[in-house]
Amino acid sequence: MASSTITGLGSGLKIDELVAALAGAEKAPKQTQINNQTATATTTLSAIGTIKSALETYRAALTKLNTAASFNGLSGSSSDEAIAKIKLGDGASSGTYSLEVTQLATASKISTQVYKNTSTIVNDSGESQTLTISQGNATHNVSIAAGATLQQARDSINDQLQSKGITANIVTDASGSRLIFSSTKMGDGTELTLGGTADMATGVTTIAEPQNAKYKLDGLELESASNTVTGAVSGVDITLVKEGKSSLVVASNNDTLKTSVQSFVTAYNALMTTINAQTKVTTGADDSSASGASLTGDATMRSLVSSIRSELTRSVGTGGLRTLSQLGINTVQKTGLLELNNDKWDAAVKTMGADISGLFVGKEGLLSRMTAATEEYAKTGGILASRQASLTTQLKQLEESQTALDRRIESLTDTLTKKYNAMDTLVAKLKATSDSVMTTLNALNKSNSDD
Repeated sequence: MASSTITGLGSGLKIDELVAALAGAEKAPKQTQINNQTATATTTLSAIGTIKSALETYRAALTKLNTAASFNGLSGSSSDEAIAKIKLGDGASSGTYSLEVTQLATASKISTQVYKNTSTIVNDSGESQTLTISQGNATHNVSIAAGATLQQARDSINDQLQSKGITANIVTDASGSRLIFSSTKMGDGTELTLGGTADMATGVTTIAEPQNAKYKLDGLELESASNTVTGAVSGVDITLVKEGKSSLVVASNNDTLKTSVQSFVTAYNALMTTINAQTKVTTGADDSSASGASLTGDATMRSLVSSIRSELTRSVGTGGLRTLSQLGINTVQKTGLLELNNDKWDAAVKTMGADISGLFVGKEGLLSRMTAATEEYAKTGGILASRQASLTTQLKQLEESQTALDRRIESLTDTLTKKYNAMDTLVAKLKATSDSVMTTLNALNKSNSDD
């Protein structure tokens, strides 16, 4: 719909256009300031969020890598992963082990009596009943409300005991419905039993008895309360899958060591690439013009990068391996990213492979020092979080400033409109009076002429 122009009847002025121009001129400087500050704060907030997310990802990668197992240069394998699988941890060493799984660990499972359906009332005593569920030496009490159905009883049990390793589910067949109690704990001594004053505690049947896993390791007969065996072999976790025989091998493997080192390089480069994208300066085709990214020249970013790089180049340790460059890991000057020289790596790992773990892990290892160096930036309430909070507050204040400006300009527009309309009315009256006087004078002149 096209806008109409209001022209003053007395003055002939386009009052709405005149008022809009005056109000626009009054508003323009402050509006430009608000727009510029809002755009800057918004892009900076987005950039800080991007850096913070990248830093959190980097720190998570460091935490995952910061174990002796990541840099021990070992790999584990099972000749038959359908029988057993292995995972290496701290303290693992080379070795071969013969495994025979003769029995898997199982958990206790019991069933209540059969009810007609899920809506059958399991407590018709008229008052609350207590169902006591024992799991080995642990005992738990659940209140079964008066008039509770089988489904309601199940929900009450799960709400209170699911975190304790006990779950209840309804199983229905042609004969009716019953509540099946399952334990997440395995092994001897974890039997489930029902007791207490609840009617549900009667007619219980056992579906599965708990038992330990039994296996032979190099001929030794051993047992475990779980199918995940820890501690039987130092630094090796064995997951028992089914009964049968398998050979477990822990052996030196420089490829796994290189994978861990490359994972660090990749994580570092991902972080620095993100920082570079938010702080770079882009020059024009003729190098005569340049434009910065959202955080170009930002002091916080310079400080963060400086903290990270100082740890990267720091010489530590007492052995022959003390810097990353000795492993063929160097910084590309143009980008600040790391690159791994394969030839230097292959040569270094032959002579210094045993020292690599000490360079990366432990209290004084690179990964721990990198984590500590970035803590103040990444933590809750830290430097980056504080910047985000400050920028969010600034944007809120700018919104309030915009609202106040709009309100002031609206008031100014109303005031100017009223003033110009009043002026126009006055001009119209003066013009009418002038026209009346001129009409009278013309009439008198004509009368005199006729005489």
